[in-house]
Amino acid sequence: MNRESVIETSRLELHHLTGQEMVSLFEEPEADWIYEGKNFSNPYRHLMDDSGPLAWRVPQIKTNPAVNKWFVRWIVRKDSREIIGSTSFHRAPDEAGMIEIGLAISSQFQSHGFGYEALLGMWRWACTFPEVRTLRYTVSADNLASIVLIKKFGFAHVGQQLDEIDGPEEIYELSVQDFRAIAF
Repeated sequence: MNRESVIETSRLELHHLTGQEMVSLFEEPEADWIYEGKNFSNPYRHLMDDSGPLAWRVPQIKTNPAVNKWFVRWIVRKDSREIIGSTSFHRAPDEAGMIEIGLAISSQFQSHGFGYEALLGMWRWACTFPEVRTLRYTVSADNLASIVLIKKFGFAHVGQQLDEIDGPEEIYELSVQDFRAIAF
């Protein structure tokens, strides 16, 4: 597995976007150059019609390009070679080693295990870095599908927070040590 560009799971490839690709996708979503040389397509216009995490990640990489390794990856189905979603850590691990992830799967591909598989791939990758010690997932209390998903991994509910964009969220965490015991 290439630590920087593609993370593979059984049905998915998680393709990392370069800083230049993220900036272009955010500022000029119709720019075709970011797909040149790629062996996949974006028929569902993921991150084009709704920029999702790009609004927060682009300023971060403009300030510090080195943090981009933690950011946006397209979720590509191996069989159809189509982008069906994206995933991104919110930032590099904090001083306590905590890293939080976000996930978006196009509606027609939800409830087929793709979210679980993408999270598994991302967290396995993140756990290869010694500075990562705690995995975090936050979710609205009314997003039952995401709560069921995160509980499949054994994450514990550790509290609540008020997100300035998303409103009230439930916080779930799992230590890297406990994740490795169930996912490797």
